[in-house]
Amino acid sequence: MLRGLARAAAQGHGALWARGSGSLAGVLTHVVDLRSDTVTKPGPAMRHAMAEAVVGDDDYGEDPTVRELQAKAAELLGVERTLFVPTNTMANLISVMCHCRRRGSQLLLGQECHLHVYEQGGVAQIAGVHSHPLPDLPHGTLDLAELERLITRGLGSPYHPVCELICLENTHSSSGGRVLPIEYLRQVHLLARSYGVRVHLDGARLMNAAVALRVPPARIVEHCDSVSLCFSKGLGAPVGALVGGPKDFIEDAWRLRKALGGGMRQAGVLAAAALVGLADTEEVLLRDHQNAQRFAKGLQELASPVCSVEAPVETNMVMVRVDGLPPDELCRRLQAVSADEVAQGCCCSPGPSGQCAPCGTAMSQCRTLNWR
Repeated sequence: MLRGLARAAAQGHGALWARGSGSLAGVLTHVVDLRSDTVTKPGPAMRHAMAEAVVGDDDYGEDPTVRELQAKAAELLGVERTLFVPTNTMANLISVMCHCRRRGSQLLLGQECHLHVYEQGGVAQIAGVHSHPLPDLPHGTLDLAELERLITRGLGSPYHPVCELICLENTHSSSGGRVLPIEYLRQVHLLARSYGVRVHLDGARLMNAAVALRVPPARIVEHCDSVSLCFSKGLGAPVGALVGGPKDFIEDAWRLRKALGGGMRQAGVLAAAALVGLADTEEVLLRDHQNAQRFAKGLQELASPVCSVEAPVETNMVMVRVDGLPPDELCRRLQAVSADEVAQGCCCSPGPSGQCAPCGTAMSQCRTLNWR
């Protein structure tokens, strides 16, 4: 579809596009939803694990499946303990509240990071923590010299907030899923420790970073004082996240989870899905990364006057810049197939045998799109 979009836009043949709602001229279409990695749905194995999960009352710490997940995740992340929570937004808020116990404490973070932009300012409205956003560098990092300047400005000053915490995001979603280098994380942690400041890692997509760097997740987390990890993105679970850190930190986090309404009862049904997601993480995420890179490469090869890829593709995100088309027209074209594609008789719809219904080839070899 994007090939036809570029061709039609370049030649002014907008009339060649026809809206499709499952079929066009008798040709079935297959829609791939690429809005976010959060639109995944549990597969048969995950649904079976959820249905068969052994459960207890997690609010009493008695759910065996939750306890299994927390123990496995702690080992994976290289932390003393973890705590299962409903969302990564809650995981981040709990972590900030654990580190910044005094109202008016200062938090340093990137101005485009998820915690600052997409979490309703919860650290301010709920925790009473002052966020100081810094410009994000292209790789999703923050300038070390500026971090140090802002930390030291509050030392001994009756006028400035005291910096308690630095928050980093890895991978960095607004930068296109960029991976923070381990050496950079080490430098930030050394800087923070020298001034008694702690580092929290928003690791919603931490597993993507680990797969991209080809290192165990613990190699990334060792340079942080706490970490969050989301299960409902690339890992494919319907809900759930973790907070990870030292034993006393997680004890505080448990109390805050309760205060924020995040305590759950028979949560093993959800933890079972997360365990399935963790089981084949490397294989699934590596395939996601490869597909994203193939998609970006295909867009670049179009040399389209309409669509271009903005940033290097390191993980599972492709940031596409669209010029010259209003949003409604772009959406209309993305919902359509071109006349040329109809004539070719291939719209990449899987048939009963797993082959492309229109062209008869295996879906993995279909000339138009590898739908998997």
